[in-house]
Amino acid sequence: MEDNSVCYIDVLRVGIVFSVRGRSVEILVDKTKNVPQLLFDGELIRNVSVGSYIKINKGFERIIGIIESETIKEDKLFEIENNYNQEKEKIQRVLQVKIIGYLENNSFEQGVKELPLIDNVCYILTKKEYDQVHAFIKNGDTPITIGTLASEKSKEISLGVNSLFASHIGIFGNTGSGKSYSLASLYHSLFKKYQNNSEFKKNAKFLLIDFNGEYINEDINSDEEDITIFNINKARFNLSTDSEDTLNKLPISSETINDHTFWSILLQATEKTQMPFIQSALSSFYLKDKLKSEEGLKDSIKSTLKLITTSITPNQEKNLVETFLDELQKFGLDLIITGIDTLKSYYSENLNFFAAKEDRRYYCIIDGQTYNSNKDDGFYENVISNKVDEYLKIKFKEFEANELSKIKLIFNFHYYYVIQKGYYHKEHIGHIIGRLDNRLKDLNKLVKIDPEPLFDRTLSIISLKNVNVQMRKLIPLLICHQVYREKKKNNRKEEYLNIIIDEAHNILSTNSVRESETWKDYRLETFEEIIKEGRKFGTFLTLASQRPSDISATIISQLHNYFLHRLINNKDIEAVEKTVSYLDKVSFESLPILPTGTCIVAGLAAKLPVVVKMNPLKKEFQPNSQTIKLTDFWGNIEVINFQEYEESGTVKDDDIPF
Repeated sequence: MEDNSVCYIDVLRVGIVFSVRGRSVEILVDKTKNVPQLLFDGELIRNVSVGSYIKINKGFERIIGIIESETIKEDKLFEIENNYNQEKEKIQRVLQVKIIGYLENNSFEQGVKELPLIDNVCYILTKKEYDQVHAFIKNGDTPITIGTLASEKSKEISLGVNSLFASHIGIFGNTGSGKSYSLASLYHSLFKKYQNNSEFKKNAKFLLIDFNGEYINEDINSDEEDITIFNINKARFNLSTDSEDTLNKLPISSETINDHTFWSILLQATEKTQMPFIQSALSSFYLKDKLKSEEGLKDSIKSTLKLITTSITPNQEKNLVETFLDELQKFGLDLIITGIDTLKSYYSENLNFFAAKEDRRYYCIIDGQTYNSNKDDGFYENVISNKVDEYLKIKFKEFEANELSKIKLIFNFHYYYVIQKGYYHKEHIGHIIGRLDNRLKDLNKLVKIDPEPLFDRTLSIISLKNVNVQMRKLIPLLICHQVYREKKKNNRKEEYLNIIIDEAHNILSTNSVRESETWKDYRLETFEEIIKEGRKFGTFLTLASQRPSDISATIISQLHNYFLHRLINNKDIEAVEKTVSYLDKVSFESLPILPTGTCIVAGLAAKLPVVVKMNPLKKEFQPNSQTIKLTDFWGNIEVINFQEYEESGTVKDDDIPF
């Protein structure tokens, strides 16, 4: 066998174990092996060094460790038996090794089966053993090549499709470290492998939330023409709160638009008071039935005016009637319900408010006759019903086609009902109505009511580049909540959903000061539920972020696989260190100095952490995240060629123009 050959023993032997402290082992290196390279089987092989692997033979067991550090010590026998040829030979090299696994049945297994003994002999891995350590594909899984080892470009690294994509993935790295490139490369490799598979197209759905517009080409209008990143059947939604381009709106079902959770998220409702108000409003069959006809809509307006003028609250404003009519004009309803200004002017001139402590009432004088709201003297018929019929005209077909207008009026009518009846205090739910109009304006630019499925393509890309700050947080939450709820409801095991969120700190931050604690908890709990329970329903998250320290520790700790690019900030490194149990000391220490495009892959899909150079992408498939080259736009005034400076030998340091 290879292990018993004289050549193997002579050349690949490193030294012996002389200290074992749990998984930490110290190895005394043979003095003849203090060289950077060894000649074996006609080839130069690298000698052991920090970050490389080593094999410890314990009988028939082959234990694998990684070298974390290296020190030297002085040979104490040197003074007694000074028979060395050179003084430097009294120095002994010591390797600090961490046990990571073992070789068994021609495969590498992670974990500790046995610990070595003192004087066990250690060896450099053969090429076969080295390949076994880096063979991460389980039986029955499909391999997908993600890149090559950074230290050995000829060694491709492949991961199992099941181990990697049936998991939650985290891709972290500072801006400019190649994070977005790795995200694109990873999924491009997957789509390239499966793009001609009909079952994949039928059962797999990928939703990419793109905060910076890096994954779509805004100059191309057709989805089929756009191969910016993924050459696969896809839909693009280039959302904008600056325009009302109907071609770029998200399709939302009528069921979703009438869901109280949807509006609770959109209006950032508090749990104890505002959410129950929203739920009771949207559950009002009475109001929904009323708004099915023109007469019903007018009756709702009349009923609200009657409530305001007859069920007077202790602190009621005298111009509350005008305030209500103002609400009817917002969100473009003045184009559907005409004559509101005329009715408002009439009430402003003729409707009076008497605010005595014991006698609070509205009254109106018509043709010399006084009508009082606190008496049954014809006030409702003459002051409210007749005047509404006289002044207000409704374009009901336009109203019927606008689902958002119906929702707005349902909230408005219900708000005045519960306030005038004393069921709620104005200060508790007034913020909901205050937010409603602004949110509706933005929402109307971003979504459309459509009975078709929200995402019926293999890949759906949602760009939020042109969406305002407020909706940039809300839209991803609304979308993720809806698709996850539908996935749970259907619960078809063959259907796979992967929600990919680039720049995930935008919506998963725990440090936001722009929102209440209640709302922040609700936002994080929504995604924490997906990452904790989504696996059971075939739903997985892929998160890419430059600030892992901003993201909820619960979310990071639930990720299964990590692609770690260069991280410089100590808080980011600490956040990864606390939650990623797969990394060794060498990997952590290399995080701040990783080159662009290179990352540490760790997790369940890889049996041990490896430094990988991700697969290259053609220019047309690369994300729009490259750092600009200033001289391309400013013009090259003088280009420095340092090789020419060195070869000429005539240029002094003072001649270099900086």
